[in-house]
Amino acid sequence: MACEFHPEAKRELFDVVAYYDSIDLDLGNQFIQEIEQALERIEQFPKAWTSLSANSRRCRLSSFPYGIVYQTAPQGIMILAVMHLQRKPNYWSDRST
Repeated sequence: MACEFHPEAKRELFDVVAYYDSIDLDLGNQFIQEIEQALERIEQFPKAWTSLSANSRRCRLSSFPYGIVYQTAPQGIMILAVMHLQRKPNYWSDRST
């Protein structure tokens, strides 16, 4: 299954990468690498992570305080949010597919 980003989730990803890049380029690169690894795991095992609602799940990153919120559908996986785990829970809930 291929992953597609909701426009707001894509903006969140770019914002987080820019933030970590502003601290240290290696940190930004590490964040991107961890996102890519998480997306590969989600594509391989879409039902493996914590259920947040009837159709939404969250895959937590291991080295950063972020999670990827996504929904599965027959046509693929929609990434709804790249969310900080300690801020505004469920702010993404109106982004369903």
